[in-house]
Amino acid sequence: MAPAPVGSIENPIPRPAARVLLIDGAGRVLMFRGFDPADPGRRYWFTVGGGLDPGETAAEGAVRELREETGLEVSPHEVGAPVWHEVTEFPYDGRWYRQDQDFFAVRVGSWDVRIDGFDHEERRSIDGYRWWSVQDLISTGEEFYPRALPDLLRELGGT
Repeated sequence: MAPAPVGSIENPIPRPAARVLLIDGAGRVLMFRGFDPADPGRRYWFTVGGGLDPGETAAEGAVRELREETGLEVSPHEVGAPVWHEVTEFPYDGRWYRQDQDFFAVRVGSWDVRIDGFDHEERRSIDGYRWWSVQDLISTGEEFYPRALPDLLRELGGT
């Protein structure tokens, strides 16, 4: 029997990633709303971040993603050490991925999000953003990732 093709549910594509919990002065986290182009009717919310470039550390990737997706520029030193780690599997555009991701917390008093740094895939699959409180996440009927986010934000002092 032949091995499962790469990108299938049985053989997902490995993807190292960095995610950022951008937390404002009110303790809310910035999240984007997007969708899988292969399933455009299903919307879900997720944090800033994405896959690492070759040779990039997780902190460097977090800094790059934060700049590209929000316009906020910080240094790898400012993002510090990861506050959480997760491995997740998901489909995107007809392929399965196994994402090994570090989460970093970055705090701002407030921030006017700029999305002009979005790449082609982000422009294609993200249709909104908003700041979420812990209570917003707990009470919403909408999908968001990671599911542990309310507890993680509480641990970080979010409201």
